[in-house]
This record gives sequence, structure tokens and C-alpha cells, in this order.
Amino acid sequence: MNALTPPTRHCPGLLKHVAAACLGLVIALGANAEEVPVSRPDNLADLSIEELANIPVMSVSKRPERLQDAAAAVFVITAEDIRRSGAATLPEVLRLAPNLHVARINGYSYSISARGMNQSGNSYSNKLLVLIDGRSVYTPLFSGVFWDAQEVLLEDVERIEVVSGPGGVLWGLNAVNGVINITTRSARDTQGSLAAVQAATDGATVSYRHGGTLENGIAWRVFGKTTRREDSELASGALVDDAYRRSLVGVRADWERGTDRFSLVGNAYRGRFDQPAPGEIAAPGVPATLGRVRSDGVNLSARWERALDDGASLMAQAYFDHTLRRTAPLFGERLYTTDLQFQHTLAQLGRHRIVWGANYRHSRDRVDNSATVAFLPARTTQQWASLFAQDEINLRQDWYLTLGSRLEYNEYTGTEWLPSARLSWRLSPQHALWAAASRTVRAPSRLDVDAFLPGRPPYLLRGGPQVRGEVARVFELGYRGNPVPALAYSVTLFHHDYDYLRTTETNPAGFITFDSLMEGRSSGIEAWGNWQAAERWRLSAGWTAMHQKLRLKPGSTDVNATRVAERDPAHTFQLRSIYGIDDRRDIELALRKVAGKSFPDVPSYTALDARFGWRIRPGLELALTGENLTGGHAEYGTILARAEIERRLGVKLLWEY
Repeated sequence: MNALTPPTRHCPGLLKHVAAACLGLVIALGANAEEVPVSRPDNLADLSIEELANIPVMSVSKRPERLQDAAAAVFVITAEDIRRSGAATLPEVLRLAPNLHVARINGYSYSISARGMNQSGNSYSNKLLVLIDGRSVYTPLFSGVFWDAQEVLLEDVERIEVVSGPGGVLWGLNAVNGVINITTRSARDTQGSLAAVQAATDGATVSYRHGGTLENGIAWRVFGKTTRREDSELASGALVDDAYRRSLVGVRADWERGTDRFSLVGNAYRGRFDQPAPGEIAAPGVPATLGRVRSDGVNLSARWERALDDGASLMAQAYFDHTLRRTAPLFGERLYTTDLQFQHTLAQLGRHRIVWGANYRHSRDRVDNSATVAFLPARTTQQWASLFAQDEINLRQDWYLTLGSRLEYNEYTGTEWLPSARLSWRLSPQHALWAAASRTVRAPSRLDVDAFLPGRPPYLLRGGPQVRGEVARVFELGYRGNPVPALAYSVTLFHHDYDYLRTTETNPAGFITFDSLMEGRSSGIEAWGNWQAAERWRLSAGWTAMHQKLRLKPGSTDVNATRVAERDPAHTFQLRSIYGIDDRRDIELALRKVAGKSFPDVPSYTALDARFGWRIRPGLELALTGENLTGGHAEYGTILARAEIERRLGVKLLWEY
């Protein structure tokens, strides 16, 4: 397909019908634009650059603090950023964070990482911890995230805090290269109703939400979302078998009793995904034709917070998560997870602000093995338990030292120690320097230890009982400044020393096993900022550059390990321009430039996205979007299997009442 020729294959009848419905609804509601009063929740649309620097964040110290004062590389995606982006899925929203590398594999699969390691061995990114309303969504199957199973109603997201760098003290194992903390709005802030229809040249999304308050003061909302996408294409023009449909329903309730705050969140989702070759397992003996992926789940979270005297607080959270994933004809997995968390923030003790807590997690995992792949034992129970403490010490008026440590137990390597030290020099309310040193660990997963190929003897791959936890020692130096009211920016230098990275070794007996015989380092820079160029014009930019150097330890036979692990782009750049034409209309342009990768070769690419938004009346908004307007490109994988990310045109109608 010519890169300058718009695709015509993705113009289904569904798109035409939805577009016609949107147009009819606009005309019908726009005719009496002043009749229905609408109360919209507060958002960040009108905040100045200086005010944005003062947004409270929670991910760095587990208590509210100014973004300007946070001693870490943290980028905040606000609800207004999400609205203006026109994104329809969570991974598309995460492209807004300049400290993340978001690589789309096919129509629904993504590999997302911070500071490299976006593929390690035979699995996608496995050193990034992702939380949705405090619920960890990583899978112990491979220590990563099935992004096709992570669905949220984007209109209800309050903010997304993206921390690049380790977060092991506060969040535990697997927070090696970063933490993504997604927070949705309280039910008190989503009263009334919302309906959204988003149609594009490759599918459509329909969302709804309704909220209210009971007589006893309990605020609640129910919500739902359904998405359907068509097949994408290979570079040759052949179709990729990656069409999908996915649905989500959920409920949330929030209430207060004196100094106590309670919240209850429940979600249920169902997904059906066509599976392109080579599918989720790339190995000899994998059938050429694969069945659908079934991804279903239900989760329930309960949270209690109590405010104590002098700024102290207590928090307890419990959640239950059940997921079912079947990848025909390769394997199926049924996972039950129960998680309990407790945290106590003490009142300030002289120069000390102390927070401590504990976490216990229990999972039951059952895998349905096949002749192609097996996890042995097929049924397993795992437990994780941890205890952490962190102390922020006010050394003097403008110097703060934060010392923290976590001890965490896992079934494979026993107890791991995760210490951290952060020093912050707040030169003024507008300028801050910080430095950090941390040790963090990725614990082995079932894929590392229990995987066998083929699924029946004689086995070619025989797991990795000797695999150790992957260790990272991380050093960071950062500056965050707001020198004038119209300009704010952040710059971070980082250096990661890795040890015991996973390798695939050939045993002298002739079979293959996993081991931990690679080490190395990664160094780089992250920078981003916002500039209010004019009263109605805001520019945002971000840039990362990174150099990786990995090496095998004596005795390793995995000659491709370093090339596989070093396949991240050497640099990325993004630029966003937001211009408010008037109080009702705005236009956004977003440019992304990503360097090429090798082994396999993925050429560099430039992508231009655009959005035009029009608030037709209070509570009614129409948006026209265009993605990848510069033409198709690939982002991940071999040329024989990877999907081309094509030009995509869409329209969205959002109605709040």
C-alpha cells in the first residue's frame, strides 16, 4: 500500500451508521443548546503552567506532594490530556508520556516499557509495574502485563502518574524500570450521565456511565464500554489476523463517615481476539493456524482511609482478581489473586515524616497445557509478603533526605532487599535538584522457571530452576524547574547496572534451559517540558536518549541474548501543540519521532496525529481525529509478522447530562 494513499478497506458499514447517528444527534441536540443546564466536574483545562507544576502526586512517597517537589522522574497525564488526545485505549493514552516507549505489535498487543528492556528473551516488557486504583495488574505468568485485558473508561480517569526509574520501596518487586499508577475519579465527581461514541476507519467504541447519590450519602456510578476493531495489515498488504472485540462493565461507590473514607470498585470484562502468527508463543511446533484468544476477568477492590491528627493517616485495601485466558490451541490459564495492603503514615516527628506498611498477596494458578507448550506443575499456589518503611528527613529548610527499604518474599528466590536513598535540594519553590540511588529486583515468573517445550516429553526446553531474580542498581540525577510562569521543564540523567538478566542456555545434554548469565548497563537522559507560548497556545515536548551495553557472563551460550535485550530505540522525541481557537473550539497536533531498532530490524518512524474539538454546547462535544497522518509504519517484531500501524481517521461524540 502506498504510504500516501488513505486505506479504504477499513470503512465498514458500522462506521457509516455510527457517523450518521453522531451527525443526527448533533443536529437534534444543537438545536436547543441552551435548554439543559449541565454541571461539569472541575478539570485541568484552564490551569496555568505554574499551577500544573503544583499538581499533587502520590506515586513517589505514597502521600500527596507537589509534582515540583517529587524526587523522581514523574510525568503526569491529566484527564484533560486524555480528552484532548482523542485516544480510545489505555496504551494509546500512554503514548502521551515521553518517559515511556509504547510499541504496538498488532491490533491489540503492545509492549510498553520505561528506560529500555522492552523485550527480554521470549517475553515482552517485564520490568514495569502497572496499578489501576491501587490494584496491581501484572501477571505472574511472565511478570508483565497483558495490555489487551486492561480496559478502563477513559472519561473517568482522573490522572495517570508515570514514574520512570525504580519504585521497589513503595511498590515492591517488578517496579524495576518504572511504575504506571492509574487513578480513576471518585463517584462523587461523576454524577449524572455520560454517553460517548467513537468511530474510526478500523472500528468503533461505545461508552456509557451513570452516577448518583443515595439518601445515606453513598455516591455511586455504573459504567460500560465496548470496542470492536478490524484486522490490520502486514507491510506486504496481507491481512493480519488480529481483529478483536472487547467489553467492560463496572461499578464504583464512595462514601464518608466522619474521618473515614470508603470506596468500592468492581469490574468485569470479556475479550475475544483473533491470534496472528506466531501468536503468544514463538517456538518450534507451533501450528501455522491459531485459534482465538479468550480473555475474561472480574475484580473487586475495597479501600478504607482514616485521617488522624496532625496529618497522620491509616489506609487498608483488599482486592480479589480472577482472570481466564485461553490461547487456542497453545494453552489456557485460570488465575485467582487475593491481595491485602496496609499503610500507616505517622504524624511528623520533629524532622521526620515516616510511612510504613505491609502487603500480602496470594495466587492460585491453573494452566491447561497442550502438546505445544506446558507449564509444570500445571497447578501452583504462590505467596508474596512484604514489609516497607520510608522516612523523609528535613535536614535543613531546603534539603530533604528520604531513606526507605522493603523486604519482600517470593516463592522462587526467597526474601529480596529493596533499599533506596533520595536527596532533594529545593532551591526555591520554582527550582529543585534531586539525586537517588536504589536497588530493585524482578522476581522470576512461571515462564522463567516452569515453561516446557514441547508440551510432552522429550522436552526441548526444560524451564529454568536455577534462574535468579534480575537485579538493577539505579543512580539518578534530576532537575525540575519553573523559571517563569509560562515555562516548566524536567531533566533526568540515569544509569542502571543490571545483573542476573535472563538468558536461554544450551545444556551439555542437548536440551535448552533458562538461566541468569547476562549483565550490563544502561545510561541515558529524559527531558520534557511545557511552554505557554501565547494565551491560547501551549507547547509540550519530550526527548529521551539511551545507550545500552550488555554482556554475557562466562559459561553462557546464548549468543543472541544481548542483541535481543538491546533492541530499544536509542532516542525518541515528541512535540504537542494545543491551540484554543476560542472558548468552544481547539485543535491539537502531536508529532512523534522514534529511532530505529535492530534484531529484528524496525526502521525509524515519524507519526503525526491531529484532533479538532468543538464544544457544541455545555456537555456536548464533537471531535475529529487523525492518527499516523504521515503514513503507515511498523513498531515491533519481524517484518513477516508485525502489523503496519496505518493512517486512521475517526470521529467522537461525547454527551454529558
